[in-house]
Amino acid sequence: MFKNLQLCILALFTVLIGCDAGDLTSQGGPVAMKRLTPEQYKNAVEDLFGATIDVSGRFEPDSRRSGLNAIGTSLVAVTPSGFEQYEAMARSVAAQVTSPEHRHDLLPCLPKSATAPDDACTETIVRSFGQQLLRRPLGDDEIRVRVEAASLAAVIHSDFYIGLELALSSLLVAPDFLFRIEVAEPAPLPGRPSRLRLSDLSLAVRLSYFLWNRGPDEALLAAAVHGKLKSQESLAREVDRLLTSEHLAGGVRAFFEDLFLFDEFNDLGKDVTRYPLYNNRMAADAREQTLRFVVNHLVTQRADYRELFTSRQLPITRSLGPLYGVPVYSAEGWEDMVLPANHPRAGLLSQASFAMLHSHPGRSSPTLRGVFLREALLCQVVPEAPADVDFSLFVQDADSIHKTARDRLEVHANEASCRTCHTLTDPIGLGLEVFDGIGKYRTHENGALIDTRSHLDGRSFADPVELGQAFAESPLIGPCLVENLYRYAVGREHTNGERALLRYLETRFTETGYRLPDLMREIALSEGFRTASPPKEVAFEADAKEEET
Repeated sequence: MFKNLQLCILALFTVLIGCDAGDLTSQGGPVAMKRLTPEQYKNAVEDLFGATIDVSGRFEPDSRRSGLNAIGTSLVAVTPSGFEQYEAMARSVAAQVTSPEHRHDLLPCLPKSATAPDDACTETIVRSFGQQLLRRPLGDDEIRVRVEAASLAAVIHSDFYIGLELALSSLLVAPDFLFRIEVAEPAPLPGRPSRLRLSDLSLAVRLSYFLWNRGPDEALLAAAVHGKLKSQESLAREVDRLLTSEHLAGGVRAFFEDLFLFDEFNDLGKDVTRYPLYNNRMAADAREQTLRFVVNHLVTQRADYRELFTSRQLPITRSLGPLYGVPVYSAEGWEDMVLPANHPRAGLLSQASFAMLHSHPGRSSPTLRGVFLREALLCQVVPEAPADVDFSLFVQDADSIHKTARDRLEVHANEASCRTCHTLTDPIGLGLEVFDGIGKYRTHENGALIDTRSHLDGRSFADPVELGQAFAESPLIGPCLVENLYRYAVGREHTNGERALLRYLETRFTETGYRLPDLMREIALSEGFRTASPPKEVAFEADAKEEET
């Protein structure tokens, strides 16, 4: 009887969560209007004008939502002061492009006279540059109004290039440049009357920003303009082409920079009296080290994602040598090394970037590190600390009888309001306590020996190396990456209807040996990536009409 009851429960569990491999045909969620990140803005200028054009100024701040800036980009606007900054940057870029130093190399045509309008040349430039910047062909009216404005300015100032600068500036502050505006069109199927699909141009833009973190190239735009992306076969060819491009490294880098919260390095500061080794160069190198490590492992080597947590390969610079306790022979630039088997570090979690970022200015923090690891890498939600928490115990660490963070946390976590959260975060955070607030290895804190022994969801570990191995073998690590990468790709939270798709992607990720490019391909070709749903009230009306019919 007990066995029959077990079978019944298992059957019910299967119905509720779906124990099959998942569903590739899940319909996507709503479309959005996503503001370009600073990096994407700079990439757009570089793709069109090259790296010699300087982009400087203050960008509107990003807004991280659900752990990702990629989701927050659809929930932000441009403030009046922000638009002034964008306008200043646009004029600066346009002035550089039309300057005597660059105009002969960057402009597709030159005017008949530098002191008079040349509408034909202006139109050629606006049409060419506009398609690349706005990520779509421009309409005749959009071109005409810019040509007329440029002509008038050229007459007033007796300078063709002042008029052209005005036309180019208008492209760089256009809403269609500053925002990726997604458009969906009806594509109903039996049983899904409210189904939408992204327009070919919107799909091309979503695809290029997902895989490259930059706008579509001429080939992808041409495929979109000619309607080729509606064919699964043609779309697959474009996806495969993009995956073999050198720009893929930039796309993967952008995803992990977002996932790892690395934009917070921009405001990172440390108490140099406690950490005299610390400087801005060290922080920048720590950030770059992790991104190079990830890209090399996942893109160049196409290795198993789980091995990120155990690999002893490491790019390093002279500024990072003292933190890692290893000799670095190159005075400038990066050097590849393999840490010896007896080294106290291995894998992603023991890199200095995470120790720096998830610490306080004057001390380490097992709790901050544990929160990051749980939320970003295991996709678990850690509740926020109560507003009335007393942190006085932690600022007295030098004179306290509680010498180590473990001692202090044991006292602190005994409070009822703190116990649940700290049970989640502290065990894994304490496993990294041999790395101080800037990531330098240590064995003692305030003269007391640091104990890193703990557990991850029941699996014991003794040190950071074993903690990395525990993460590599965690059943949550693969599904969490799938969830984060999918949310990053579509720029929103997944819907309930996409849960089956996520299960399918998890299965495929496992079957392909946890290779990231293969997972990116699966996402790009999935129904959820290519289709959309109308707002709930519209979808309800469409479904009701279908039922009446």
